[in-house]
Amino acid sequence: MQSEASAVFDVNEARRTLEEVFAPWVKDLNLSVESIDYDPPQPAASDWQPGAILRMPFSERLCRHGGIICGQALMAFADTAMVIALLTASRGFRPMTTVDQTTHFMRAVSSSDVLADARVVRLGRTMSFGRVTLVSAADSKPVGMVSSAFAML
Repeated sequence: MQSEASAVFDVNEARRTLEEVFAPWVKDLNLSVESIDYDPPQPAASDWQPGAILRMPFSERLCRHGGIICGQALMAFADTAMVIALLTASRGFRPMTTVDQTTHFMRAVSSSDVLADARVVRLGRTMSFGRVTLVSAADSKPVGMVSSAFAML
């Protein structure tokens, strides 16, 4: 795994980081990196932010009674997606830890993969901030909104 922030951080490096850095129980979520976005499109919209899109495949193991994906799995997914987005914006591995995460659940999701669109609102030297939109892959409807803060170590 690359250790310098100036190194190239592409989708393959994001996938490798997902496999090598996170705790075994996070790996059990079977997350995948769909895409990363650190270069603004031309012409870039004024509200463009670097980030990443990850997928959490549906599994009965993630469901609570009634077949609904539990909030704990969605929160862990959002947190992990935001770490990948911050590494993307940093263009390489950088140690960090979650300081705060606020999750707003908008509707239940069942029998569907979930996508996380994680965007870096501010990448700082000591603190960084981001937002994640969770959507059902089945119908593209929002499932949750997450805002978070990270201490950059």
